[in-house]
Amino acid sequence: MLNKKCLMLVVLISGTFLTGISLADSPAGLKSGTPDIKSAGPLAFGPNGVLFIGDAKSAAIFAIDTGDAPDSRKPADVNVDNVNKKIGSLLGTSGKNVQINDVAVNPLSGNVYLSVTRSVGEPQPALIKVNAAGDVAAVPLKDIAFAKAELPKAPADQEYTQRGRKKNKRNESITDIAFFDNRVYVAGLSNEEFASKLRSLAFPFTDIDNGTSVEIYHASHGKIETHSPVRTFVPFDIGGEPHLLASYTCTPLVTFPISRLTPDTKVTGKTVAELGNHNRPLDMIVYEQDGQRFVMMANSARGVMKFSTEGINKAEHLNERVKDKAGHPYETIEELQGVVQLDRLDDASAIVLIVDPANENQFNLKTVPLP
Repeated sequence: MLNKKCLMLVVLISGTFLTGISLADSPAGLKSGTPDIKSAGPLAFGPNGVLFIGDAKSAAIFAIDTGDAPDSRKPADVNVDNVNKKIGSLLGTSGKNVQINDVAVNPLSGNVYLSVTRSVGEPQPALIKVNAAGDVAAVPLKDIAFAKAELPKAPADQEYTQRGRKKNKRNESITDIAFFDNRVYVAGLSNEEFASKLRSLAFPFTDIDNGTSVEIYHASHGKIETHSPVRTFVPFDIGGEPHLLASYTCTPLVTFPISRLTPDTKVTGKTVAELGNHNRPLDMIVYEQDGQRFVMMANSARGVMKFSTEGINKAEHLNERVKDKAGHPYETIEELQGVVQLDRLDDASAIVLIVDPANENQFNLKTVPLP
């Protein structure tokens, strides 16, 4: 009889938990095979149910066909308590040994996907699907339709010690991804002196260039920064022009016109707000409500923020040091405590991954109204 550890290896390596991915009629650019995914981090959906997975360990973006069937009905609410325990039981370990890295909703089907790491022993990546009924299943990563884009000039995969803490810059080669206007946008670090990068990959994947080096003025630190990567971002039109709205650790909010993200150039973003130091942005989404566009952002220390995008194109560029908060205003959504990941489910609601208020080792997947 297979024990749980062996069963986990069957799940992760052999892909025994088949969920019906078909190789027929796969989206353009995808071919049958087994993607050599070494880590599963940021997620984003493209057209026809194609899921993009950021693999920082490989410094690569994988595009896979989820095989989800289109569903024209309104997406159903998804609520799963102790979802990390349920994932752990699939992977042959406890919920404490499951790290959930990102959450994304497939707009084609309403199914929720989670990228995870089985953190005990040698870290192992896995992809999890949760359907409208709350069923939790591992997605096979063998004999599927996929494509891979390797990022050039990635940081070396080696540990070093800084201020008594072990770090590995390769783990920050991909910090967030998004699909917009037939391109995959990738934030992260390179091995160059001007390390912070924004990359734009045409999909289907063709030529992969070196991306754009980006710098910002970090007003609460009072200095230009070129080594700190974007932590989370969303693409949308600002003042009629496509932009990336990006947030960094501790917590500048910066805009970048997409038209300026050309290969092998250096671009300075416009710092439109400082949202408070001693904080790290975790995830953000953009949505519309009553004809206005808003951004909702989860943070490590300052809860969930909501801010309107109205007037953000005219916001003053912060180019002098500030003590804490300044620039574009926001409000804190007090009723949303413990949110660590989020994605938009439909026009009125979002999926959030939230720490259980009674147990910090338990994570719940919940549907909440957009604030």
